[in-house]
Amino acid sequence: MGDRDADPPTDDRPSSSGAADPNGAVDATGVLRAFVEAVPTATLVCDPDTLAIRAANPAAVDLLGHDRGTLTLMGLPDVGETDRTVAGEPLSEVAARASNAGGSVPDDARTERFEWDVRIGDPGLRVDAALHTATIAGDEWLVVGFSDATARVAAANERDAERRLVDALAGTVPLALFRCTEEGTLSRWNGRLASDSGYEPAALSGTALTSLFDEATRDAVSEALSRVYRDADPAACEARLLTRSGERVPYRLSIGPVTDGDRVVGAVGVGEDVTEASLREERLAVLTRVLRHNFRNDLNVVTGFTARAIEAIDDPDLTAELQRVVDTAERLLRLGETSRKVERLLSQRPSPRPVALAPAVDAALESLDPAIHDRAAVEVDVPGELVVSAVSFLPEAITELVDNAIRHNDADEPRVRVSAAELPSESWISLVVADDGPGIPPAERAVLTGEETPLEHASGLGLWYVNWIVSAGGGTLDIAESKAGGSRIELSLRAAEGPPSDDAELFSPSERDA
Repeated sequence: MGDRDADPPTDDRPSSSGAADPNGAVDATGVLRAFVEAVPTATLVCDPDTLAIRAANPAAVDLLGHDRGTLTLMGLPDVGETDRTVAGEPLSEVAARASNAGGSVPDDARTERFEWDVRIGDPGLRVDAALHTATIAGDEWLVVGFSDATARVAAANERDAERRLVDALAGTVPLALFRCTEEGTLSRWNGRLASDSGYEPAALSGTALTSLFDEATRDAVSEALSRVYRDADPAACEARLLTRSGERVPYRLSIGPVTDGDRVVGAVGVGEDVTEASLREERLAVLTRVLRHNFRNDLNVVTGFTARAIEAIDDPDLTAELQRVVDTAERLLRLGETSRKVERLLSQRPSPRPVALAPAVDAALESLDPAIHDRAAVEVDVPGELVVSAVSFLPEAITELVDNAIRHNDADEPRVRVSAAELPSESWISLVVADDGPGIPPAERAVLTGEETPLEHASGLGLWYVNWIVSAGGGTLDIAESKAGGSRIELSLRAAEGPPSDDAELFSPSERDA
């Protein structure tokens, strides 16, 4: 190809200057300008040998920020901040490939595409460029098309930054993090899941989450996933992770939905190896059972021999002192029994469910020690239609409160009132146990404020137990003085959204003592 200078050529080829030569050559500049102005997107026409810009359309003027006269005095590399593409390749080499492709090559194959920083800074300008040769007015020219890629690149960079942040957090958290597709297969995970399972990262890709757990507990994982996908609600379960080496690892999973509008399109989750916690709980449970057994047996010996001593002596003062020993031993026995109940509550981790309140109160009173129940007047005012959200241990909490109200009242006939009512908000129900006794000592009330000292923990264990039961259902406990001068304990319980269970054995002693 010959020289593209704007001066009149010395041979018979058309001039690029815009004026017709003596042999009637066509005005190339006018043709090139007409060509680019027919293109709606930003376009330049350049000399393929020198990369000098010979024509620019209005869209290119607007995008590149130079007027047409300035552009036609520049070379293509002068338009950008650098003469290299974003990938680092010299612009001249990209142009050379396009020029050398030849006309026999299909148009798509002859087009060179690249990203180019036209302007760096704020605001910057990055363009997607497409460069190919075209025959115009009998000569080959380099045609360069541009589109603004700044917003797309900025969005991609922001996504990459967010991904790097998420990856950094996922690598820092000492838990297994993962994401599942709509089909329940793994699509992303952190290194902790790979190390816990023993699989290489590549082996986890596309693996069904449920397949990572043993057959005995796989259904629990499947049910949790089904709940997430079906109801768009978070779910949790405990299962045994089956590692690549065949080891079964106690694992706790918490899974939540990923939504697109109203549709669940995946799930995210957290997994935790609870081997150490399980071993610790098991060892503590064994230790507690052994200590409680010895504790109970030894105290029974103390009370038995002390009772015999009381029968064998006539000294009133000594009898009173020995009776105090018996009372203290019996109090410690009750403390051991309460600790057993607390252990069971914490180990079972019950979930709230709709509970009919009136039957729960009836079950609580039925389980009272008859000797305690018979020496008091217990009044009940609980409407039958009230249904609360609570754990199945709720009757034990009520029993504990009524037992304490009677046991610590020295009156000949202690009076206890158990009442309930729906609060004005309609989402809460109040259950009150009030008595005419001496009230709860400040040391025991302190368990609710965190102000108790280590020496006071034992005396407030019953209140701890009640508080934990109520809290497990999302409720609260408050202590005040009753109208009769005794204690007034109010349990604020969430109103249930559904009907209670039809299970008639819900409050049976066999279930609670299991």
